[in-house]
Amino acid sequence: MKLQPDDLDQITATTLGHYTKVAEDFRTGTRDHDVSQNIDALLRHIQGSAPFTVLDFGCGPGRDLQTFTRLGHIAVGLDGCERFAQMARQDSGCEVLQQDFLKLDLPAARFDGIFANAVLFHIPGQELPRILKQLHAALKPGGVLFSSNPRGENQEGWNGPRYGAYHDLHTWQALLTAAGFKELEHYYRPAGLPREQQPWLASVWRKPRAA
Repeated sequence: MKLQPDDLDQITATTLGHYTKVAEDFRTGTRDHDVSQNIDALLRHIQGSAPFTVLDFGCGPGRDLQTFTRLGHIAVGLDGCERFAQMARQDSGCEVLQQDFLKLDLPAARFDGIFANAVLFHIPGQELPRILKQLHAALKPGGVLFSSNPRGENQEGWNGPRYGAYHDLHTWQALLTAAGFKELEHYYRPAGLPREQQPWLASVWRKPRAA
């Protein structure tokens, strides 16, 4: 059943309301999460000379903005939660955009890379093709998109106070390919565990250069 504008507004408001409520606990609970495998996967595929300009899409409180900055890159954050955006600015000193994921206003061809770690699954499936095309447009030619999402069997709906859409590899590949991306690699996380203990699907994609 197609979600109507009021449904989408409710999804955004309820999910962001949850993150606002738990912002301090979320920052504390995720501060020491090791996502170096994902950061490395993005950076090693970006072509050209560093420093790279990277959009941390769904930056949360700004943990990964600080990492990209320490590595010598120019990091820009984006989050829909006002409290997260405030935290990210304070903790990282980076430019942080506060934007509803369903109402993006991104500059064209600005970024060498987009880091979408544990965020795109919050976008309802019917809206995802449009959002992926907007991310594609925000990348420079040859730019790279990294994504990591909890995988599933192409179901979506409420998980407590948060909305999520959980795709399998085949569906995710089809969505990204339709948006104009070329796959570079994919893997499951956490590394080194049996597949049934790897709930995260990570993938890396390039925006092709014009022929």
